[in-house]
Amino acid sequence: MRKLTFVFLIFTGLFLAACTAEQPKVSVEATQIDLGNVVNGEIISRDLVVRNEGEADLVIEGLITSCTCTEATVTPMTIPAGESGVLHIEFDSGFHGPELTGELIRQVFINSNDPEQPEVKVELNVFVEAPVS
Repeated sequence: MRKLTFVFLIFTGLFLAACTAEQPKVSVEATQIDLGNVVNGEIISRDLVVRNEGEADLVIEGLITSCTCTEATVTPMTIPAGESGVLHIEFDSGFHGPELTGELIRQVFINSNDPEQPEVKVELNVFVEAPVS
């Protein structure tokens, strides 16, 4: 019986240690960005702060955009606990040609090693106006 109790206590301790282990925690300054009105052909860029509010290194494992008209980078790709980095986003309003006008929505997906929120979505709203003749 003592041996079983001892084994139970060891596994309980290991479980609690794993649950309270230091983990990264991603936080983005904004998840919605209004780029306003843009004349077709302009390239617009925005920078957002990406914070690590956790207690272990936050590793940005990948960035995905919903359209090739949008590019994104994070610097640095590994953010120490309590520190921050920069998400740089560029939107090319002329990427699809001069005929594309109107309201558009694009997304940037940040994938990281945050176990509670492995993916963060940042949404861009823009109104593309006809190019000036």
